[in-house]
Parts: sequence; C-alpha cells; structure tokens
Amino acid sequence: MNIRETRETWEAQYLSPYAALSKNSQGRDVPEEPCDIRTAYQRDRDRLLHCKSFRRLKHKTQVFLAVEGDHYRTRLTHTLEVAQIARTIARALNLNEDLTEAIALGHDLGHTPFGHSGERVLDELSPFGFAHYRQSVRVVEVLEKEGRGLNLTKEVRDGILNHRTSGHPATLEGGIVRLSDKIAYINHDIDDAIRARIFTEQELPASYTNVLGHSVRERLNTMIHDIIAQSMNRPEIRMSPGMEEAMQGLRGWLFQHVYENEVPKAEEGKAQQLIVSLYQYYMEHVIELPEEYLLMMVQRGEKKERVVCDYIAGMSDSYAIDRFEQLFVPKGWKS
Repeated sequence: MNIRETRETWEAQYLSPYAALSKNSQGRDVPEEPCDIRTAYQRDRDRLLHCKSFRRLKHKTQVFLAVEGDHYRTRLTHTLEVAQIARTIARALNLNEDLTEAIALGHDLGHTPFGHSGERVLDELSPFGFAHYRQSVRVVEVLEKEGRGLNLTKEVRDGILNHRTSGHPATLEGGIVRLSDKIAYINHDIDDAIRARIFTEQELPASYTNVLGHSVRERLNTMIHDIIAQSMNRPEIRMSPGMEEAMQGLRGWLFQHVYENEVPKAEEGKAQQLIVSLYQYYMEHVIELPEEYLLMMVQRGEKKERVVCDYIAGMSDSYAIDRFEQLFVPKGWKS
C-alpha cells in the first residue's frame, strides 16, 4: 500500500479545482525518489520544520529589540501564527494545506538579526543588496545542509519569494500566505505595542477599527472571514475593497506609531552599528568564517561579500551580540 499515492488520489478527488495538487508539482531542481508516505509538499514542510534556520527564528527580533518579557513575538512565533492563519484559510477554501503550511514556515527564514533594522543595514553594506524574501530563497536553495540546500519544490520556493506585498505568487496557496503574513503582523504587532504601553486599543483610528474590529480577536476573525468569502470558488485570493483599504490604512498607521516609534527603535542604532562592525571585521578576516562558508567561496565561487552577508544574516540576535563581545569587548584577566 502506497500512502502517498492514496493521498494524491484524495487531493484530486476532493480539493478545489484551483488547488495546487501534489502530484502536479513542477518538482525539484535535483530529482528525488518519491516518498511512499508523504506527498512532495508534506516533505517540504517537514524539511523546513527541521532545518537549522527555522530553529534560529526563536532568537530573532520581530519588532521589539532587546525586549524583556516572555510574551512578545519573535520571528518564530510570528511564523507559526502566519502558518495557523494560512492553514485556516486554505482548509476553508479547500486548497492544499500542506503547500500552504510549507510556504508559511519558510517565508521568513532569511530575516536578519534585529528585525528590519538589520535588514536595512545589510542592504546598505552588501554590494549585492539585501532583501529578506530573496535571502529566504537562498537559505533553502543554497545555505542549508552545508551548502546543499533543502531541494524544495518550485511551488514552495515561489511562495516564499513572493510573500512580500508586491509579490505575485504562482499558486493560490502562495497568495494565502502573502495575505496571512500581513494579517498576522498587523494584529500581533498591535498586541505587542499595547503590551509595551505604546498606545491603547482605544487610540487606534476608528476609521479602520470600525471596519476591521475593536480587538485583535475581532480583527483576525473579520479579515479571515472576508478573504474566505471573497475567494471561495474563485481562481484568486483577495479581500473586499473596503476591507483591504482599512487593512492597508491600519498598516500605514502602524509604521508611523510602532515601527518608527522611539520605544521599539530605542536600541536600533546600536544594533545596526553592531552589524556594521561584524561585517567590516569579517570582510578583513574572512578566513575566520565557519568552514561551510569558506567552502562556498572555494567550491561555488561565491564572492566574500556574499558569504559574509550570508553568515551575518543567519545569526540570531543573541549570537550576533556574542560574536561582537568576543571580537570587540575587552575581557578581564588574572595574573
């Protein structure tokens, strides 16, 4: 009995005609023998869940740098929340949950330490530029498993690359993750900002909350229901115009009152200078990079600017601080 084939038959019979079927995947760059238990997208999900880059997300900043408190989001908890929202929508629309979850789990693997502030400074430092969505693809194609990558299907990599606001995913499952990412960070960043006493729920603009809801729970429920209603039995994932306008308006308000607020940005200058110092150091002492990065220069012909950027981007906040202290902070000694 081949369980995978049974599952593929089930997908063909019961999923939406707009779903991405596992058996119709465009495949992997390096062909592999199919698993007898898991579909192609199930294997991708499992590979992402078990990879080192995924585990490091638990120590990477979402919004608040150097935060003290157990209940603020990290990049890992954000990723899990995106996956939960996306799976809920995918199931309701009868689309491929496994593909949806795989894209969600991998969408932020390329994020730097210290959140978007780290991303901005690496973009300035690297001659190749830097964007977390492109780096996420590089992680799964090149950096994981000591340069071999995870060999994911094309559909998963496409969804990871196109989860950004301006992205155009090739599958509806990718479109679900693209919207779920925004729904998650808008609402959960509001929750964290209220916890940090930056503002109260009542101070959110009524022009947006009257449409979306007056609590995190209400807004999540409203937006998820809207996407499902607007996308049911249609070949696209969308929100109603009024709902999307309110969501984008609230997102813009957050940029002004949270992402650029002095509380979450209080340590940003220090974090960015830390990354600058690490980048300059390893550019001058490239031989001190871990062996797997040196091998990429030798075996793949990668430029040192590229691998130094890869190394720093993969660091967790705590590891970046530790490396900085090891390299630049004087240590006491005993005679």
